Amino acid sequence: MLSFHDLHSFCRAGAAVSLGVLLVTATIPVAAADKQMVAAANPLAAKAGQEILRAGGSAIDAAIATSLVLNLVEPQSAGIGGGAFLLHYDGKSNDVTAYDGRETAPAAVGPDLFLRPDGEPMGFWEAVVGGRSVGVPGLVRMLDLAHKAHGRLPWAALFEPAIRLAEEGFAVSPRLHALIARDKYLKTDAIAAAYFHDASGAPLAVGTRLRNPAFAETLHRIARDGADAFYTGPIAEAVVAAVQGAATSPGQLSLADMAGYEAKQRNPLCAPYRAWRICGMPPPTSGGVAVLQTLGILQGFDLPALASDSVAAWHLIAEASRLAFADRNRFLADADFVPVPVDDLLDPGYLTRRGALVSPDASLGKAEPGLPTQNGAMPIQHDPPSTTHLVVVDAEGNGVSMTASIENAFGSRVMAAGFMLNNELTDFSFRPEVDGRPVANRVQAGKRPRSSMSPTIVLDDRDKLALVVGSPGGSRIIGYVIKSLVATLDWGLDIQAAIDLPNVVNRNGGTDVEEGTSSEALAAGLAALGHEVKLRSLNSGLHGIAITKSGLVGGADPRREGVALGD
Repeated sequence: MLSFHDLHSFCRAGAAVSLGVLLVTATIPVAAADKQMVAAANPLAAKAGQEILRAGGSAIDAAIATSLVLNLVEPQSAGIGGGAFLLHYDGKSNDVTAYDGRETAPAAVGPDLFLRPDGEPMGFWEAVVGGRSVGVPGLVRMLDLAHKAHGRLPWAALFEPAIRLAEEGFAVSPRLHALIARDKYLKTDAIAAAYFHDASGAPLAVGTRLRNPAFAETLHRIARDGADAFYTGPIAEAVVAAVQGAATSPGQLSLADMAGYEAKQRNPLCAPYRAWRICGMPPPTSGGVAVLQTLGILQGFDLPALASDSVAAWHLIAEASRLAFADRNRFLADADFVPVPVDDLLDPGYLTRRGALVSPDASLGKAEPGLPTQNGAMPIQHDPPSTTHLVVVDAEGNGVSMTASIENAFGSRVMAAGFMLNNELTDFSFRPEVDGRPVANRVQAGKRPRSSMSPTIVLDDRDKLALVVGSPGGSRIIGYVIKSLVATLDWGLDIQAAIDLPNVVNRNGGTDVEEGTSSEALAAGLAALGHEVKLRSLNSGLHGIAITKSGLVGGADPRREGVALGD
């Protein structure tokens, strides 16, 4: 196990904590490996994945071990109380498979879940905090489904690193301390309040050794008895009791909801981009569609001829993203419940027509959806400093790109059996109708809320694995992933340099430019083209692994605490 000193040797020199975000000014060296690699948002988690790979585990095995340790050391971001989307590449068949572990709405809820008695929507925090916002967690079922298809080591062995850390304790990181310190709502839940604060009620200090025996016991049960141990029995009972008995805004999650949850294997969305084939997740996340739409529009422009720090390049990327978000905000939702015109949205002819709307000389302003629809418009989505992304490539050439989340930082602020519970139901539209038309992403029992998570796999012209990448970041995830893809595929940057590149994001509104970076120099030029430029912190958490002729090259986002480790 890494010591506190070891942990800080992984964290970058020159780091400063601001608004709960670890900002890093030092450059991260490129990580290289000959045969296998894992990159994740905390060095202890990456170390667990590396341990599993060294034991002969598959990419899925390593992803499971990594995600369980992330639950422990990065509890504000993701864990077994939430859900995930996972893409798997099979190194023998060249097949890409999508696994959907998104949370579902309890059977007892309806479209009015987040409406006040007067019919007006609740405020965001009013809806988030407490049991009302908790969906049925999907991560454990999804990991079990993927392990049965692609696992190599025994299920129980994958839990050992997280159990060991939970029992022995780990050092509270600067990022975890900062997020505890800034949170106004953790103390609304007695269990969470006691876990994340010292005896005086102060946030746990950096370096505090934090043990979680309740989580260790939960993991022991799941390791011994399989995924069913999470969805029935004492763990499920603890989750339901915490939701229904929440001190703030009790929820309607039931034991039947838990027992009935199903993870789903889905067909990935894949489309060509120049010499590559890009694969992403289908709905209920909007990420795959929006990334592929943006790239499909950009394919009509000669981005490789433009500099990575040029106004011309970022203007085109912002405009293409603007058009993709206009469609995303209108059409994307759980396709098991509402019609989602995925094929039409990704049709090459349609994207060519959309691209014709982009002028190199001026912003088109607020974009409209490109297809006729009966669905109502969607509200702007909040962007919590939560969610996590991990990537793995194993010695057999299998790859995993997985984004996991509990939605907001610390989720619903409700804790049960040693882990935080999600607030993913607030990813639904609070308003079920707009202008008399039903909203595609309205609340419905059993439905999965729309997401922006965008785990991505890139294949070369022989359908061999070329890149695995993804990021946290709310609806800005889509822009962060597009940046990394354009930077690697069009501009030839290595994956670390691509991740380091400043973020510029457009979600069919203002163009966000990462403050305190070289991209601030773009602001005047973008404004002259008609962009409403907003300088702000853009806290991506990109992790990626590129497969090159000389081996594996990994990248971790300097804006967080991640690391890439390989052999």
